Amino acid sequence: MNPTVAVVGPGAIGTTVAAALHEAGRTPLLCGRTGREHLELRAADGVVVVPGPVRTDPARTEEAVDLVFLAVKSTQVAAAAPWLAALCRPGTTVCVLQNGVEQEATVAPHVPGCPVLPAVVWFPAVAQPDGAVWLRGAARLTLPDLPAAQVVLAALDGTRCSVELAVDFPSVAWRKLLQNAVAGLMVLSGRRSGMFGREDVAQLSLAYLRECLAVARAEGAVLGDEVPREILESFQANPADLGTSILADREAGRPLEWNTRNAVIGRRGRAHGIPTPISDVVVPLLASASDGPG
Repeated sequence: MNPTVAVVGPGAIGTTVAAALHEAGRTPLLCGRTGREHLELRAADGVVVVPGPVRTDPARTEEAVDLVFLAVKSTQVAAAAPWLAALCRPGTTVCVLQNGVEQEATVAPHVPGCPVLPAVVWFPAVAQPDGAVWLRGAARLTLPDLPAAQVVLAALDGTRCSVELAVDFPSVAWRKLLQNAVAGLMVLSGRRSGMFGREDVAQLSLAYLRECLAVARAEGAVLGDEVPREILESFQANPADLGTSILADREAGRPLEWNTRNAVIGRRGRAHGIPTPISDVVVPLLASASDGPG
């Protein structure tokens, strides 16, 4: 029997997951801040329209579900808490499709009695001006190899969104955090992936990534010396016009996930006595770009 599913936060990531479920005949409840009649995903193999509506009032939601995909930004968790209260019962799995390595600590206080399952999202999904989402690559999630992951595997089985389980999930999550952290440089330059083709930007990126790597290893991540170069090369291999979610937020004047994606490096570094001089410059600039003043 298929689990009942809700998607909270039908932005780029949430729309992709909702479309994958809908194609497989498992259309989820859609919950968000803005009411919409449907969602639309555009991919290389065609267009998927997910019927709505997108619900906007948690107080009018009576049914709890087996699985909640929480696809809001880390800056929006508190605002999404009423949805979690309405959709969750003891035992409901909350799969957090969010950047960072602190998803459990952030979300768990809002869902007592529910397993919180962090996920690493590996696919490029880009919101379009007309509200549709453009999926520019294959959709893939990595989850920790825990019992709670089984409900996600069941929900997404046979869909366009593949799921893999990682025994050493923290190492996977920290590797993705390094990628997210260096993407913050795109906000400071106002440029897209093509900027990493510059030699000076490449050298700065490698230095920043090596700083982040030292912290990740102190936190227990098993990551080799080659990882910074691999992440840089992945950015260099992207289409020059490919952005990232934090850059999209900056361009739209929305709050940035600087705390989750970047400041965590300095916080954890200080706890281990590891200097983070590049982070100490990048983070205040990202925070100022996000929160002002000025």
